[in-house]
Amino acid sequence: MSDREIHLMGCGGTEKLEIHPQPPLHPGAGEILVRHRAIGMNFVDIYHRIGTYPLAAYPAIPGVEAAGIVEEVGPDVTGIAPGDRVAYGATLGAYASTRLLPAHRAILLPDDISFQAAAASMLKAMTAYMLLHRTYPVCEGTVVLVHAAAGGLGAIMVRWAKQLGAIVIGTVGTEEKAVLAKQYGADHVIVGRNADIAPQVKELTGGRGVDVAYDGIGGSTLARSIAATRAFGTIASFGQPAGPIPPIEIETLRPGKSLTLPSIMAHAADPANYREAAEAAIEAMRQGMAATIAGEFPLDDVAKAQTLLESGSAAGSLLLIP
Repeated sequence: MSDREIHLMGCGGTEKLEIHPQPPLHPGAGEILVRHRAIGMNFVDIYHRIGTYPLAAYPAIPGVEAAGIVEEVGPDVTGIAPGDRVAYGATLGAYASTRLLPAHRAILLPDDISFQAAAASMLKAMTAYMLLHRTYPVCEGTVVLVHAAAGGLGAIMVRWAKQLGAIVIGTVGTEEKAVLAKQYGADHVIVGRNADIAPQVKELTGGRGVDVAYDGIGGSTLARSIAATRAFGTIASFGQPAGPIPPIEIETLRPGKSLTLPSIMAHAADPANYREAAEAAIEAMRQGMAATIAGEFPLDDVAKAQTLLESGSAAGSLLLIP
């Protein structure tokens, strides 16, 4: 089968995703040509399509993480050679058979990490590193609230937080996902998409609340996350798959709660931050903190895969296979 690439033609439904033949590519200075073996899917891909985070120009090739083999290197590239296994994240243009990638975004992939695991986990593990180490320094005894604890990011967050010695309270939508969250290491799991989180958290924490709430859900969940957080605790809001966040009364942050809006895409725009988070992500995968893969789809089935991703029903990460 010939090489293909997915073009996002504008903001809208999955009909805006078109399959196109891919022309031959050759790297320029500072670039490498990567043949993808697996492409990770993230909710930011949906945000780009529906216009929550519109792209600068259309058509564009969506997708922000993948893993594959280097086929060719451009002038002035050192430390990477044809045949090397690499992965990357936080870099637009992944929904394609091959791509030109700035060499400094490529992270060498150890042989003991599969292409599928790397593609499913790279951006999520980078995000987890940012949230657990930079947004709020989680350590022994920290009480954390992780929403969507059975999802692709949630699975990594729970495992990594437990490795750091945290007490993890997870939320999930179904009893089946509660079982998974427990398997990942969550100490307590609250079930129900619209569960009244704060009273249950207060009961679990002796009336104190969590030290940090990680809210990648948005919608009405943020207000409940704030209510579940202790005085002088932190709420990190970093996603809105449940919809836009309604206005928040500033008084809900008293006494002394901090609301932060971290973005892995913005954080990783700095090369030093990118390298630090990406190398930490690779090490986390080597320690078993990889995302659970909930499904694999041929690249041509991108519309079907995005529909499943957008539904929120997948218990783990989804992949596109060129």
